[in-house]
Amino acid sequence: MSTQPEKDPSFARMLEALEEIVKHLESGELSLEESLAKFEQGVKLARALESTLSKAETRVQEILKQGDDIRSREVEDPDAANRA
Repeated sequence: MSTQPEKDPSFARMLEALEEIVKHLESGELSLEESLAKFEQGVKLARALESTLSKAETRVQEILKQGDDIRSREVEDPDAANRA
């Protein structure tokens, strides 16, 4: 598997690539230049993963807020569901 980031890889594939980079770095078999290059790739992947998680968290919060809005309207007018 290539550790180069793709244009729009899945979260799982990016995580696998990052794990592979970590294994290479922990092996101690890379030269300093190779280690730096792998580290740079790893940082880019970690940032992309963090961004993806942040977007997902925002989306979950929006979904939960919509649910709260619906419940609060039901509390305000409990018969509204029966009229629909």
